[in-house]
Amino acid sequence: MKCRHCKKNLVNTFIDLGSSPPSNSYISKEDLDKNEKWYPLKVMVCDNCWLVQTVDFVDHDEMFSKEYAYFSSFSSSWLQHSYNYVETVTKRFDLNSRSRVVEVAANDGYLLQYIKKKKIPCYGIEPTKGTAREARKKGIKIEEYFFNSKRSKNLVSQNRQADLIIANNVLAHVPNINDFVKAFSILLKPEGVATFEFQHLLNLIEKKQFDTIYHEHYSYLSLITVKQIFEHNNLDIFDVEELNTHGGSLRVYAKKKNSRHKISKNVQMILNKEKRKKLNKLSYYKNFQFQAEMIKNELLSFLIKAKLKGKKVAAYGAAAKGNTILNFAGVRSDLIKFVVDLNPAKKNKYMPGSRIPIVDKSKLDHEKPDYIIILPWNLAHEISKQLNYVKKWNCKLLISIPLLKFIK
Repeated sequence: MKCRHCKKNLVNTFIDLGSSPPSNSYISKEDLDKNEKWYPLKVMVCDNCWLVQTVDFVDHDEMFSKEYAYFSSFSSSWLQHSYNYVETVTKRFDLNSRSRVVEVAANDGYLLQYIKKKKIPCYGIEPTKGTAREARKKGIKIEEYFFNSKRSKNLVSQNRQADLIIANNVLAHVPNINDFVKAFSILLKPEGVATFEFQHLLNLIEKKQFDTIYHEHYSYLSLITVKQIFEHNNLDIFDVEELNTHGGSLRVYAKKKNSRHKISKNVQMILNKEKRKKLNKLSYYKNFQFQAEMIKNELLSFLIKAKLKGKKVAAYGAAAKGNTILNFAGVRSDLIKFVVDLNPAKKNKYMPGSRIPIVDKSKLDHEKPDYIIILPWNLAHEISKQLNYVKKWNCKLLISIPLLKFIK
């Protein structure tokens, strides 16, 4: 396989998580008797441009089908994050009724709803049918397809260029990252701005967040690499912020070459931080496999001991990251009885691979588990508040990343 960006042959393995089904391919009861498609989940690192990337096994359209079940609006903290972002950028870039905002991967309208309330013209681009339908219910115009340079040129021909393009947690999800980034440079107005949020590779490694690796994520991104990709595709980064979302993310601000936006000192500061940590050295990537296996073994040991003691274990949050660790560890419903999730698109289905049932939260009152593992550990604070009532039967909450830890 060649690197998605620089096309150099890939020879260095970052981590091998065995095999699993795509992490958002939840199973209906009717399909329990059918075979699932399992694919190797192996990640390589390019020793030229330092792009960390999955080996291609799964077709893009298969993962982002009409059954795609990730809806952004089910997290109150993510909605607050999006609202705060809108308040900031509308002031910083003087967005108004004469502006146009576009969001790529608009999902269920979680963010554009706040743009719309400010009466700023906007539209979203979203390829998955269910989330696009929810966005339209909020009165948001949606183009229902995968964004690329061809689509971008078509939008320009319709005079639909953007003053601001938003791309949250999608840069890692595209197989052709060069064409995807090029599409932004085409759609932007001459002084337009594009912002991208993505999980920071530095945090993924430092905080042992291997469960955020799954087939939907084609790339794992550092600023060192993103800067190269953007410059290759006619964009310059002029500012960057460190965020606490998704276990630690970057928000990158990009512009067309020769636009007026001045380059912030933040860009060089974070580049220097990555270089001090040696993200541009192969040695930095060598120990991650061992760390993941230690976490897996610790979780399995806990679950087996709990079962031998007659304790009942449930999980909360049927998140993609949960599917990664459950399948890597080989956990099944004999060790975790069920997973609670608020998303109606997931309820009464089964986790891919492990086939653990996904149920309504009322099941907790009925079953009264001794332990609840919060699978989306990045939302542990928010979820632990929601689950405060389980303390009345002495249930304990815990997470397993970056280490097995009880939440008080």
